[in-house]
Amino acid sequence: MSQTTELTSQYSTQVTGDLERNLKEQERLSGEIEALQAQLAALQHDHTVLVNIQQVLGVSATTAAPEPVATVPAARKKAAGASGTAKKSPAAGNRTGKKAAKAAAAPSASPTLVDLVREHLAGQNEPRSAAEIATSLGQQHPKRTIKTTVVRTTLEGLVAKSQAQRTKQGSSVFYTAADATQPAPAKTESQPEPASS
Repeated sequence: MSQTTELTSQYSTQVTGDLERNLKEQERLSGEIEALQAQLAALQHDHTVLVNIQQVLGVSATTAAPEPVATVPAARKKAAGASGTAKKSPAAGNRTGKKAAKAAAAPSASPTLVDLVREHLAGQNEPRSAAEIATSLGQQHPKRTIKTTVVRTTLEGLVAKSQAQRTKQGSSVFYTAADATQPAPAKTESQPEPASS
């Protein structure tokens, strides 16, 4: 009877130790998985942003889209890790390298989307929505993939540079080419002296 109790006690101690080691290993792996998922999410976000910028610039895609990556279920316990700093450095390095490559490849034979949108607006005598502009440009340039969201982003960029104007009618937003007469008074009011010198 004492042998059975002693054996049970040994097994119990062994199992308890094994369980503790197992839990620590699970926590360690969970922390690594979370850090890797954060890095993957940052890279996927950067990829989406870079593809949108590439489309705005009108540069044709030279790299194939990455194959979908299977996602790992979220860990049950959160481990305190430095995943925030780990995800910033690779993303920042990739962002600057790819932007530089795109800037070098930007001067191409085909006009950029910004130029196409600006020319389209200049040729219109009534306000157009981003969807209408995207449809029209898609018909004019069937070899290019022109998405409404990218056209809208391009239009907002032109509005920010005072190269286009935005008007809202109800819940719809329409764009027109910028009037040459409206920005001029603001410039003359803010800088009257440079003209005389």
